[in-house]
Amino acid sequence: MALQFLMEQNGYETIVAFSGEEAMEAVARHRPDLILLDIMLPVVDGFEVCQRVRENPEWSHVRIVLVTALGGEAHVTKGLDLGADAYIIKPFANADLLAKVNELLECRG
Repeated sequence: MALQFLMEQNGYETIVAFSGEEAMEAVARHRPDLILLDIMLPVVDGFEVCQRVRENPEWSHVRIVLVTALGGEAHVTKGLDLGADAYIIKPFANADLLAKVNELLECRG
């Protein structure tokens, strides 16, 4: 919810999902430009959500930022290999997250 507040305070429209299944439904329904995605989601984890989004050509425009407490080279490598555009480890500075979001949305195309 803190991310939702941060993004809305900076002018972004948000949709929140509390599980990987809800996230997939939200992507299909709303066609977002960017997903802030935690890896540790119930039922379907963030890695699988990332992979499913990348496998669907209709969603190729969607930018994915993994935002997670799971650090470590293996997790970062897996996330980026699955197609995430960025991997941000908690805790992070709000300004850093916003800068990455702005960068990814500016260069989409």
